[in-house]
Amino acid sequence: MSESAEDKTEEPTAQKLKKAREDGQVARSTELPAAVIVIGVFMVLMLTGGWLITRLSTVFAQGFVFDRQLIEKPLLLPAHFGEQMLAAFVIMLPVILFTMVAAIVASGMTGGYLLSFKAVMPKGSKLNPISGLKRIFGTHALVELGKAILKFVLVTSVLWWSLISNMDQLVQIGQMGLEPALSAAGIMIMQSGLWVALSLAIIAMIDVPWQKHSFTKRMRMTKQEVKDEYKQMEGSPEVKAQIRRRQREMANSRMMDRIKDADVVITNPEHFAVALEYDPTGDGAPIMVAKGSDHMAALIRQEAKTHGIHLFEAAPLARAIYFTTEVEHQVPEDLYHAVAQVIAYVFSLEAASPMNPPRPKPQVKVPPSMQFTPNGKKVPVQGAAA
Repeated sequence: MSESAEDKTEEPTAQKLKKAREDGQVARSTELPAAVIVIGVFMVLMLTGGWLITRLSTVFAQGFVFDRQLIEKPLLLPAHFGEQMLAAFVIMLPVILFTMVAAIVASGMTGGYLLSFKAVMPKGSKLNPISGLKRIFGTHALVELGKAILKFVLVTSVLWWSLISNMDQLVQIGQMGLEPALSAAGIMIMQSGLWVALSLAIIAMIDVPWQKHSFTKRMRMTKQEVKDEYKQMEGSPEVKAQIRRRQREMANSRMMDRIKDADVVITNPEHFAVALEYDPTGDGAPIMVAKGSDHMAALIRQEAKTHGIHLFEAAPLARAIYFTTEVEHQVPEDLYHAVAQVIAYVFSLEAASPMNPPRPKPQVKVPPSMQFTPNGKKVPVQGAAA
């Protein structure tokens, strides 16, 4: 059964938005770049204090001044007008460069910068007459029509207001010389253009939120689409590997944070390290708060030294705890005696004083049933060594 637009109630997932972006579909407002460019250009013209307009007026006026040579040789007129056009281009070059930069910056203000060839590739759906009618008479077309009407009303109103406000100056222009008239007309055009550009900003402020809302609405998904995408992502080996790697990183981070709470770190001395925490006021057995081999073991030893945790070298005991105990679990009962010897020795070091010397370092023995090789295999009881 087909799912209607009303069924798409779920917000688009990151994967859906990523795929849409690859296809060239992003929230894009054409009104914002137009408003930014026009406002920017007229602001530059206003900030120059009329210098550009005055210079252009001078160049324009000089273009209609002909000496005797030009009158006698009309073939020189194209070169004369070409020089005036080049001079006008040089004067307007800063405005042109500013317009180019403003166009690039403004185009990325909604939706960011995107280069996708899929957006311009021909699609069969674009040739479907039914889809074409939906685009013509759909909500998007109505919104675009409303924006066009609003722009027409605003721009017409602003131009009419500007014309009425400057009517006296327009009358005076007819009594001025060519250069002053061009300069005054240029200033009035700039002022009127700036007000028109500000009216375009009103359209842009309405269009940008609408485009974002419209895009999000188009990207919405059904509950079944979300479930299917989640299953597809979960089934990807790359995603599973990334999830496992992230889980290991988080687990190792929490484990390393727990080392500061340990009472002793039992080492191999190089290949294995296990950190034990014991509460003498409680009834529970010692808890292993961290363990590691090779590189991780070195990190545990380094972290223990940073926090002043005692290191105790006992290779068989370190291997036995490493291979039989999970992090945040109590050590096995068969290792209670060996672990108790180590913890008692460490506590005696902490309580040592000239009047109360520490205990001698114990010779820890591991039961034959708890002895392991460096590869994690149990040592046969018949060949067990103390």
